[in-house]
Amino acid sequence: MSNKINSILKEVLKRVNPKKEELDYVDKSLKEFLKNINGKIKKSKIKVDVFIGGSFAKKTVIRKNEYDVDVFLRFDKKHREEVSKLTKNLLKGVKGVSLIHGSRDYFQIKLDKGFIIELIPVVKVNNPDQAENITDLSYSHVKYINKKVKSQKVLDEIKILKAFCYANGTYGAESYVKGFSGYAIELLIAHYGSFIKFLKEVVKDKEKIVIDTEKRYKNRSHVLMDINSSKLNSPIIVVDPTSMSRNALAALSEETFKGFKKSASKFLKNPSIRDFEVVKIDLEKVKKEAKKKGNDFVLIELGTTRQEGDIAGTKLLKFYNHLAEQISKSFDIKKKGFDYLGGKEGQCFLVAKPKKEILFSGPFVKDKTNSKAFKKKHKKSFVKNGRLYSKAKVSVNLKKFLENWKTKYKGRLSEMYVSKIKIS
Repeated sequence: MSNKINSILKEVLKRVNPKKEELDYVDKSLKEFLKNINGKIKKSKIKVDVFIGGSFAKKTVIRKNEYDVDVFLRFDKKHREEVSKLTKNLLKGVKGVSLIHGSRDYFQIKLDKGFIIELIPVVKVNNPDQAENITDLSYSHVKYINKKVKSQKVLDEIKILKAFCYANGTYGAESYVKGFSGYAIELLIAHYGSFIKFLKEVVKDKEKIVIDTEKRYKNRSHVLMDINSSKLNSPIIVVDPTSMSRNALAALSEETFKGFKKSASKFLKNPSIRDFEVVKIDLEKVKKEAKKKGNDFVLIELGTTRQEGDIAGTKLLKFYNHLAEQISKSFDIKKKGFDYLGGKEGQCFLVAKPKKEILFSGPFVKDKTNSKAFKKKHKKSFVKNGRLYSKAKVSVNLKKFLENWKTKYKGRLSEMYVSKIKIS
């Protein structure tokens, strides 16, 4: 088994390591951009440091269809209230710039079809524990990983875990993923030393994993007691070595972790290169299987008015969850799935079967006014434990149910920033 796993992981590395020509292109384009932005900084006479962050700076980048490089502008604390505005001024005349709203506004510069620069303004902090914004810790993160991870073997193990997370849909701290950020993955491998050791630890039946590599706290109890309670909900607690009050895996949800744990267990029992391949759901196959079993199938194309990226993805996911909840009142959902497609678009599918009957709960009999209204709406009602109830059959299929719901709750679509809902 060990030889088989080693052979698979070697093949994974071959696939995920970027090609030299790709890295050379990114490097050349990045140098041209930095020359331009440094020239503008010099003319502005604003004292600001420029540094490269993210996976490129930490040598943990894996191959993608589109590369994005984080470039940080590190401003003095006296500029803390205007860093986004100052950055915007520096980008005047630069083509392909998009403003991205977040906890602090930053900018995307699309240099080419396969290359994006994210220009992120941050505030220089001497003590990371006093950072006002998470992005202000980026410099410390790069510095820590570059100091902690020296061997190529560990860097390769990080790339392998990243590829594994990409394949099973758990990569990213965005709200529509609630998974493992790149920095969290780097910390996990720096702690465990290898991809396999981490997987073996994950599949153990533990209530909560607590990691404090640099021993910033006396023991596990102190970690759970001192870190902000809102940051302790994740199934894995990773004390950020650069800021002890922060859980670097606070974004990880129980649902995402369960999915990762399932994938980890599957790989350890029966390792395959396919576990590192992104598998798209064959919707035609799902549709045929649904029809064969007498279930309804719908594919829904979604659009939002909100800003593309984390905000758009999160809003679409929230609407999908709301829609599934509404459907579950009248249908037994057999299978479902959501995919954020990027930009302001998403899609979801549902396989469901109408319930034999729906039970409507009404007011207590002693509430004469509401009881009268309930009886008027529900012709066949009955009393149980002093409360009115009524039963009804589901008389429409899933597609018709959704069309009716869409018409009836048109205002709710607007409230949830949904600009498109196409049902097929």
